[in-house]
Amino acid sequence: MAKGLQGFLWTMLLLFCAIQELGSWAMHTEVEGPGLGEPGDPALLASGRVKRGWVWNQFFVVEEYTGTEPLYVGKIHSDSDEGDGSIKYTISGEGAGTIFLIDEITGDIHATERLDREQKTFYTLRAQARDRQTDQLLEPESEFIIKVQDINDSEPRFLEGPYIGSVAELSPVGTSVMQVMASDADDPTYGSSARVVYSVLEGEQHFTVDSKTGVIRTAVADLDRETQDRYEVVIRATDMAGQLGGLSGSTTVTIVVTDVNDNPPRFPQKMYQFSIVETAPVGTAIGRVKAEDSDVGENTDMTYQVKDEEGVEMFKVTTDSNTQEAVITVQKPLDYESKKVHTVVVEALNKFVDPRFVDLGTFRDQTIVRVSVLDVDEPPEFRPPSNLMEVQEDAHVGSIVGVVTALDPDTANHPVRYAIDRSTDAERIFDIDAKTGAIVTGKVLDRETAGWHNITVLAMEADNHSQVSRASLRIRILDVNDNPPELATPYEAAVCEDAKPGQLIQTISVVDRDEPQSGHRFYFTLAPEATNNHHFSLLDIQDNTAAVHTQRVGFNRQEQDVFLLPILVVDSGPPALSSTGTLTIRVCGCDSNGAIQSCNSTAYVVSATLSPGALIALLVCVLILVVLVLLILTLKRHHKSHLTSEDDEDMRDNVIKYNDEGGGEQDTEAYDMSALRSLYDFSEIKAGDGGGGPGEGGPGRNPASELHALPQWVQSPDLDFSVFRDYICRKVEQADEDPSVPPYDSFQTYAFEGSDSPVPSLSSINTWSSGSEQDFSYLGGWGPRFRQLAALYAGRRGEEDSEES
Repeated sequence: MAKGLQGFLWTMLLLFCAIQELGSWAMHTEVEGPGLGEPGDPALLASGRVKRGWVWNQFFVVEEYTGTEPLYVGKIHSDSDEGDGSIKYTISGEGAGTIFLIDEITGDIHATERLDREQKTFYTLRAQARDRQTDQLLEPESEFIIKVQDINDSEPRFLEGPYIGSVAELSPVGTSVMQVMASDADDPTYGSSARVVYSVLEGEQHFTVDSKTGVIRTAVADLDRETQDRYEVVIRATDMAGQLGGLSGSTTVTIVVTDVNDNPPRFPQKMYQFSIVETAPVGTAIGRVKAEDSDVGENTDMTYQVKDEEGVEMFKVTTDSNTQEAVITVQKPLDYESKKVHTVVVEALNKFVDPRFVDLGTFRDQTIVRVSVLDVDEPPEFRPPSNLMEVQEDAHVGSIVGVVTALDPDTANHPVRYAIDRSTDAERIFDIDAKTGAIVTGKVLDRETAGWHNITVLAMEADNHSQVSRASLRIRILDVNDNPPELATPYEAAVCEDAKPGQLIQTISVVDRDEPQSGHRFYFTLAPEATNNHHFSLLDIQDNTAAVHTQRVGFNRQEQDVFLLPILVVDSGPPALSSTGTLTIRVCGCDSNGAIQSCNSTAYVVSATLSPGALIALLVCVLILVVLVLLILTLKRHHKSHLTSEDDEDMRDNVIKYNDEGGGEQDTEAYDMSALRSLYDFSEIKAGDGGGGPGEGGPGRNPASELHALPQWVQSPDLDFSVFRDYICRKVEQADEDPSVPPYDSFQTYAFEGSDSPVPSLSSINTWSSGSEQDFSYLGGWGPRFRQLAALYAGRRGEEDSEES
């Protein structure tokens, strides 16, 4: 059948081409003058007007040709061709020589390849007619077009798929869902190859499609998402306007049925049971219940509420926005002894109700929740919960302040014991009876020291001290009039010598540490010892103050400069307490305006008349005196430290080098005597060295004896320098071992000539003479600086005298 149809189509196309061949027209091109062809062309240079032109048919070629022979396209022909074969036809352009071939003699054009109009609709070529002998153009080059003739070889295609649409459930018939479109690659201007119509292959029970526009619509009104939430509809597109022989293509359209709120919430159970202990605090979650809803999305959003009065009072229901569950929590404390089971009615209703579906029924549901309260061992409860007690501050130790009562709420009703949390009453001011709960005073109370006491009372089961309750108790100490009134300050007043009678001197007020409930009321009068006073009067102003006035004309500082006025103050009790205070009144000199100029009291005068400038000057003087004292103390301390440093001076700190021979020991002007102030501590040598040179003595020998009388300038051949050598070595060793010695940066050299020096020493210390008759006792009169030198020579002289004797 398909082959017969294809043969029929080819027959029709060939017939069409033959008709076009019969109705062809000739294109004539006029050529005038020498510009008709290429330069030098003899034919174009002939004199006169010559008419020549191309003659060919309009060219068409059928696409998708499957024959074995080349397909004839058409013929090009020049009107100058006389059929003798002298003209050669050639073509150039798109497909020339590959797709299209031309017979050089006849001008016939054939297509050698299979063409596809959907890829290329026409080809543009150029034709030339040349003299076969001279290869010169006989006609101007002309352009022509070969059109590809369309056949219905492309089926419609849905290029925008896959298609997914949606429609709300329960939509009315004819509701538009979406639109599909198919495209056909054939030529829409030629025949009906590109005319497409639509139809439903699958799903026509629920949906229809417009044959021309491709709009899909609902075919029924009872689409139910809860029954089926999506449909697969197959749409077919056919070209040739749906006629026989047309090609077709199909696509699958997925149509999702969206949800509407057409289903009410429903509880899976009509009763739920939960249990909770009676000690659960307020806000504890008891359980969760959930109503099911077949809808999806926001159509399942619900709110829950408690419908019965008892449940509203004891429990609270909230909605978990994530799970849409009802969370039941405790709203008031539970008590197993009062009620063991609670029944709560919970209602669920949709948050968003679609008014279009109200007639489907009520969109709410109810269920019953039974809550069982479980009994636990509870601590005692204070009854009544009053937390204020009062006691007089003069109550004796052991007086009852009040009684607290606590009961065990459990059915067993265990006995209760009481105690005071000592962290709130560290001073043990109060005690409590462990069995009765009576609170008594443990110490003497004083309202003026502490007017309130806050303590914590503990109540616990007698056989289970872990069950403890706490109650805060405030104890107020009531005031008792146990403090007499006193003058507010030690009052001092001044009166002018020329004061007149009735002049106000001082207003007096008092203070009282007590706080009576009716307020203070004080009475003022002069003390009994002031009954003979004729100088001043006291007036009670009746507002807890009193005024002192003068009673005579003028006062004399020379006779009496100070008056002491005793004043008796009494409170209103009960009992009434009193005290006596003294007002000191000084007699002062005043100017004509009554301003005080001077009083006998220096402090009073200074405080009253000393100006700020005088005060500053006085402070400056005091500061100068302090600075002078500190300077003197500093100088004294510096002088003392200087003397101490001289006494403690060490040999290593005073290496003196001098090469001035001088005029002898009697000459004190030839050199600086301060160079001889180094005090060599030969006492250390005396204590540490047991003997001198060879043959000079035993262990008890005094090193001072090694120094002899002043020189005869003759050196003995048996001089011994071991004393100095040992002394220097000992000092070096002490300096090396002393950790307190600071690191010196100086290099100190200790040198002596020794016994082998050919030059005799110039020092008188290193010379000696056994026959010296000099008396060195005068060295003791040189002062403390030469005391050690005098001791050395005087000691040696004494030893010589003893030896001679």
